[in-house]
Amino acid sequence: MAHDATSPADAPTTSTLTAPRTTWSRAPLHAARGGLIGAAESVPGISGGTVALVVGLYDELIAAAAHVVHAARAFVVGVVRRRGTAEATAALRRVDWRLVLPVLAGMAVVLVLSLRTLAPLLESHPVPTRAVFAGMIAASVAVPLGMMPSRPRVRDGAYALVAAVAAFLLTGLPPVAIEEPSLWYVVLGAAIAINALVVPGLSGSALLVVLGLYVPVQAALDGRDAAFVGAFVLGAALGFAAFVRTLQWLLHERRQVTMAVVTGLMIGSLRALWPWQDDDRGLLAPQGDVGQVVALVVAGAVVVGGLVAWERRRAARARAAAEPAAPAVG
Repeated sequence: MAHDATSPADAPTTSTLTAPRTTWSRAPLHAARGGLIGAAESVPGISGGTVALVVGLYDELIAAAAHVVHAARAFVVGVVRRRGTAEATAALRRVDWRLVLPVLAGMAVVLVLSLRTLAPLLESHPVPTRAVFAGMIAASVAVPLGMMPSRPRVRDGAYALVAAVAAFLLTGLPPVAIEEPSLWYVVLGAAIAINALVVPGLSGSALLVVLGLYVPVQAALDGRDAAFVGAFVLGAALGFAAFVRTLQWLLHERRQVTMAVVTGLMIGSLRALWPWQDDDRGLLAPQGDVGQVVALVVAGAVVVGGLVAWERRRAARARAAAEPAAPAVG
């Protein structure tokens, strides 16, 4: 079915419209999956989009976000031009809120908790912590490869290589130290970082570190700085609204290339999780108990491998349940 490239959210794919809605009884499971995404976003170098891929939520969340963005735009246009809000209401009805709300709740709660636990753990025990996360991301590379509509080609490899180099260079940028950033800078930084939240392989936290906003964000949350948090939320909303529709179009119309780029981004982002680094994020040669570090890398990979296997079994059961029963013979 052809899509209007100028308005991907206005014409969802057939699969989006006919996919069975989830039930509230599965809310705890969805909240737990959202919590994994929130935990990932609290650690520089880990992408929440990557975890969304692993737990099988990526396409659903992007589609839901595109519907919400379209609803917001339709609401404003409808009020200004006195057309009513029927179009906005219809867009909101396309969202599977029984999936989205538990996921968002889990993300928010675990993100706040992780900023107070995982982030300090990374500072106090950087080598073993990065080792575990490096194993997890390395194992996750198989996920976008498996989501390609067809087998990888040479052109896909070229796209992946360019993306890997770009991610490697980006994650190697030295952090900026800003004690009291201006609110306009907070808005801009949030708009940039939120896009990393939805793109697998790019870490929103890592970009906040590069922009010098990671520590101020933590301080604003701890100190309940309403102006700072409001500016951050505004920037995130603006950046997200500007990007999510394009991303949805890429997923529907250029999925092969998009997954190749995502694979490259995830590979290149492993640079941020190299266990041995100096204070300026420069890479160091392996030292200390290398065997323990390797074991932690393997452990992280095993955890993700288990999650991927679980998600594939869950998806297979869901597809089997959605298939119509074969007619009786005779």
